[in-house]
Amino acid sequence: MSSKPKSRETELNFEGAMDRLEKIVEQMESGKLPLEDLIVRYEEGMNLVKVCQERLAKAEQKIEIIARNSAGKAIVKDFEPTPEPAAPTEGVNESESTNDEIKLF
Repeated sequence: MSSKPKSRETELNFEGAMDRLEKIVEQMESGKLPLEDLIVRYEEGMNLVKVCQERLAKAEQKIEIIARNSAGKAIVKDFEPTPEPAAPTEGVNESESTNDEIKLF
């Protein structure tokens, strides 16, 4: 069997990808597919899972940028991802040192 082109998978909407995933699961659970076809279906399913995750992430971003102003009216703001906190690379703060010494001043 030939695998379907990947461009089709990226064009699917979330619901279409979920429907296809359900069909793949049914086919795989039937126990009637040869091993080679199972592997092809598995690969297609994993690609569809990735498509679904990307669609959900985009939807989540859209939801996050909708905010309410002080009057309670819904407004849309540009999405600005929050930067991840950087891990400290400098020395340890004195108050966090592992010395047993107590400093009063």
